[in-house]
Amino acid sequence: MKDNELFWIFSGLFGFLAVATVIGLILKQVKGNTSVISNLNARIRAWWLMCIIAAVAISIGPIGSVVLFAFMSLLALRELITLTPTHRADHGALFWCFFIILPVQYVLVGVQWYNLLAVFIPVYAFLFIPTRMVLSGDTRHFLERMAKIQWSVMIAVYCLSYAPALLVLPIPDFTDNINLLLFLMIVVQISDVLQYVFGKLFGKRPIVPKLSPNKTVEGFIGGILSASCVGMALWWATPFSPWAAFLLSLLICLAGFAGGLCMSAIKRDSGIKDFGAMIEGHGGMMDRLDSLCFAAPVFFHVLKYFYT
Repeated sequence: MKDNELFWIFSGLFGFLAVATVIGLILKQVKGNTSVISNLNARIRAWWLMCIIAAVAISIGPIGSVVLFAFMSLLALRELITLTPTHRADHGALFWCFFIILPVQYVLVGVQWYNLLAVFIPVYAFLFIPTRMVLSGDTRHFLERMAKIQWSVMIAVYCLSYAPALLVLPIPDFTDNINLLLFLMIVVQISDVLQYVFGKLFGKRPIVPKLSPNKTVEGFIGGILSASCVGMALWWATPFSPWAAFLLSLLICLAGFAGGLCMSAIKRDSGIKDFGAMIEGHGGMMDRLDSLCFAAPVFFHVLKYFYT
């Protein structure tokens, strides 16, 4: 049953990408290679690559998913840390963040040690980071430097690690936890895509004009409701009823939207458009994961409290 569900999920996903590719090529021929159409086609090509990588990682098994997310966390953490210059005195703490704290968090996910993975970063790492920093003796802008590093680790490592942590949830009479991870990723990412599409087609009123003028009320409502309907249509691959799937999808779409806004505020404050340029049409790794970082822990804990 599991293989059949994965087959249909990926068939639908790649079928959607195939349709989007054809539409992009038609638009290019009819409208010309404008900046909007060029960006759309670049995003579609990037989605092909990301979906193929995800499919390969999932086919390897749970360890493949954990390793994939650990690597994405590493890239996202690097982007957040490099937003502003760090002091030489911070390098010791950063070494621990990249090469000790991040790997340990994902090892805890891999060995399914939930009780420790839930508190390792927000308790132990949160207290260790400023302690390691203060030992350097550099107190210039100490609170600002400490908060930046702690926030980066919390978002890029801790929050994101809750996505593969879905694989350890003991839900009664349900063993295909990989479907929960796919459900989360598909709903959150397609919400971003549909908000962009609805915003381009019908957007008139910016939802937060001073922060992100491209995000509109029309794009927000249309994208989130349609993505929630996509989640509802995937109920058969989950332990949820159709309406529960819709409500959970709505919840994680709203959390993902909040994540996108918060990351946009950081970029606006730093005077940059994207966190990086490694993903064609999307920007950096953090630009692609901003919604997932907020949605993953919310989704995980709602399932833990109501389904386990």
